[in-house]
Amino acid sequence: MKVLSRFSIVPLLCAAAFTSAASAQQVKPLKVMLITGGCCHDYKTQTEILKKGLEERINVQVTQVHVDDGSTAPKLPIYGNPDYAEGYDLVIHDECAADIKDEEVVKGVLKPHIDGIPAVNLHCAMHSYRVGDHTKKAKEGSKDALWFEFLGLQSSGHGPQKPIEIKYEDKSHPTTKGAADWTTVNEELYNNVQVFDSAHTLATGKQEGAKDAVVIWTNLYGKKKTRVFSTTIGHNNDTVGDARYLDLVAKGVLWATDKMDAGGRPKPGFGRPKK
Repeated sequence: MKVLSRFSIVPLLCAAAFTSAASAQQVKPLKVMLITGGCCHDYKTQTEILKKGLEERINVQVTQVHVDDGSTAPKLPIYGNPDYAEGYDLVIHDECAADIKDEEVVKGVLKPHIDGIPAVNLHCAMHSYRVGDHTKKAKEGSKDALWFEFLGLQSSGHGPQKPIEIKYEDKSHPTTKGAADWTTVNEELYNNVQVFDSAHTLATGKQEGAKDAVVIWTNLYGKKKTRVFSTTIGHNNDTVGDARYLDLVAKGVLWATDKMDAGGRPKPGFGRPKK
């Protein structure tokens, strides 16, 4: 696997406005929980890529919650513990748990975010925690929509792996300023059953033989308008290790925790100085 050089696509992420090393040392790092495990992905490798990539780019401390369980119902330790994110500033959901369907378990996973802890959701997190019939448009407020309302988008599946042309639809958003459209290696394009009104599209994906779909977006979730950043991209290690992808996730973390200014730059102390 070849990991591209850092900041090759999003120069704003390493601009001088990031703050000096001394400034970063004066600010406590954001505490981020990264949850991985479940079906169909090389999570053991990807957890390390994400942890290293994020900690190199922004002032964060990533704690990994991982299980070597390749089933569609991974036995993650967060289940049954609605206070699992206590003390953390953000949770990254990167698990693949399509057959975790118990309504109370799903409510427990959602509890920190209902209470206001922001989130970043990657790839198969969009196909997890499907309480009802995920192929039909879930009615807002129903148990079938529990996870989808948190995400801001409902997806039911994907086609074969082929390159995806990513087009940024909103280049004025802090997370996309300075970003250039790009094409992935072979990836899975997740379909869109519905996009909720609380969501804001940042980028769409085009793939041969498939209908164009939203692939990057933000959402304001629940009564507290919890910030949620999501992308359906990220199946293969080469994509996860791509500097453009890691830059994107890093900016999503900063936006979700309100540690990014309107110009797309980390607020003082939360960036990493250019080496």
